[in-house]
Amino acid sequence: MIETERLFLRPHIADDFEDCRAMWQDPAVVKYISGTPATEAEAWLRFLGYFGRWDIMGYGLFALIEKSSGQFMGEVGFSDFRRGLGPDFDPFHEAAWVLATAGHGKGYALEAMTAAQAWLDQKFNPDKTVCIINPDNLPSIKLAGKLGFQPTRKGVYNDSTVQLFERQGPA
Repeated sequence: MIETERLFLRPHIADDFEDCRAMWQDPAVVKYISGTPATEAEAWLRFLGYFGRWDIMGYGLFALIEKSSGQFMGEVGFSDFRRGLGPDFDPFHEAAWVLATAGHGKGYALEAMTAAQAWLDQKFNPDKTVCIINPDNLPSIKLAGKLGFQPTRKGVYNDSTVQLFERQGPA
């Protein structure tokens, strides 16, 4: 578990499913990700994938828990999503963050991802990390910049244009 000033970051547990499902079914949350709320089955398969990534790769997405309330606020971390975006992207740890509506506008994504990046850098010492963001998602693009990500090129993923970013690893 990682602890920040206001948050706990930990691997998901079975009790997180209902909050996770609700987040992925919230149109405001998925607006720039898929544009379509997840079905129950899609949310369940995504949820199961969290456990498998940690078991297979030794890293994954953390559940983001607000210390003061114990409330699930979203997910942040790194993964290998097998996106097929090319050799400048696919072999690298991919950063990801998604917050439930209750976590929007509080600075939680920056706080959590800063901690997650420090954890990844210490554990894996990656050459670089990458992420993709919908070009219309200006808050996420701003966050990526604060986290040290720089735009590299545009790409196409799931028939949508995405902006690819990279962040150099620790020296």
